[in-house]
Amino acid sequence: MTRWTLPPDRIPSAWFNVVPHLPTPLQPPLHPGTREPVGPADLAPLFPMALIEQEVSAEPWIDVPGEVLDILRLWRPTPLQRATRLEQALGTPARIYFKDESVSPAGSHKPNTAIPQAFYNAKEGIGRLTTETGAGQWGTSLAFAAAQFDLDLKVYMVRASYGQKPYRRIAMETWGGEVVASPVDEPDHPGSLGSAISDAVRDCVGRDDTHYALGSVLNHVLLHQTVIGLEAREQLELAGERLPDVVIAPCGGGSNLGGIAFPFVPDPGVRLLAVEPLSCPTLTQGRYDYDFGDTAGLTPLMPMYTLGHDFVPPSIHAGGLRYHGDSPLVSSLVKDGRMEAVAYPQGKVFEAAVQFARTEGKIPAPECGHAIAATIDEALAAKETGEEKVILFNYCGHGFLDLAAYDDYNNGRLLDEMG
Repeated sequence: MTRWTLPPDRIPSAWFNVVPHLPTPLQPPLHPGTREPVGPADLAPLFPMALIEQEVSAEPWIDVPGEVLDILRLWRPTPLQRATRLEQALGTPARIYFKDESVSPAGSHKPNTAIPQAFYNAKEGIGRLTTETGAGQWGTSLAFAAAQFDLDLKVYMVRASYGQKPYRRIAMETWGGEVVASPVDEPDHPGSLGSAISDAVRDCVGRDDTHYALGSVLNHVLLHQTVIGLEAREQLELAGERLPDVVIAPCGGGSNLGGIAFPFVPDPGVRLLAVEPLSCPTLTQGRYDYDFGDTAGLTPLMPMYTLGHDFVPPSIHAGGLRYHGDSPLVSSLVKDGRMEAVAYPQGKVFEAAVQFARTEGKIPAPECGHAIAATIDEALAAKETGEEKVILFNYCGHGFLDLAAYDDYNNGRLLDEMG
């Protein structure tokens, strides 16, 4: 067998909270004005109370509402697949497994948190959401989720991606979202996730009917994604495997990485590996410090690895990884040595993605290509030592709406390092 599925009734009914398992306690976010720790009242203009509670919770498990499970069951549990053809091509004794998050309606892992965020906002009587999106994975997912709960949505899309990825914009509009290029007041600026967050937060705080939704970085977002790792643990058992030797995922803000890796944090023998772009190397070259989540300094200051909130990354194709900071939870694990991080140039990422497409048949999103590049390196290292390693990576999204990037790569137009 090369594919393991679970029935819809085996979807995890509680999210795994990594907070009680951190080697050192997380420092609190700070208010942008007072620099004092942020309280629930400070976050109330942005988020519903249920999400604020999840943001600060130290409970080991948090129940998934039934209404959320009903929608997640449209595509979850997602399959676990063994990449046997890739293994053969590499000649490795390693066994490579990937969790296929591309089967969601939006084509990525992002609906795992978009659905609960839309649900909690609708339950609190909010009728409209604002958000930002880089490559459009998050924007499409939230547009899909907002449609399920009859919410209005305005998406501020990083201008470079707005131009590169018109089909993601069309998908958002088809689900009922309104999409504008960001930054709205600088039409010649390529944009960044930081400035798009500023646009979305500004829009939100001026209206009583509106809340803001974030697709990565925050604790509650990574919490919702842990369905990925929880399912993977059970599916590896079905496959007759022990625990994986290494769990690999791309990292921009940290949501798909946290989703697959956090449920393995309590297992000391499992290595956890974050993979980021060399052009935006927050974990590998950033500093660990308090910084704003956005460019304008409207958001709370968070303890994280950062390149500086005014950092404008080059317009690489993996738009979902173009973020100046990282999840405080991921940053804490890297700082304490529980998680490792590596960075890859864009050319090597696409080379790995194309090898995966030609062996396994699936065309990955450029973000996902980062995990594949690291997986191939781990598998080749196992070949050198002769170890039968078990490698698990997150196939966080398909690349059907990223084909312009593959066109550039296939025709030698892809710049390896930009900036």
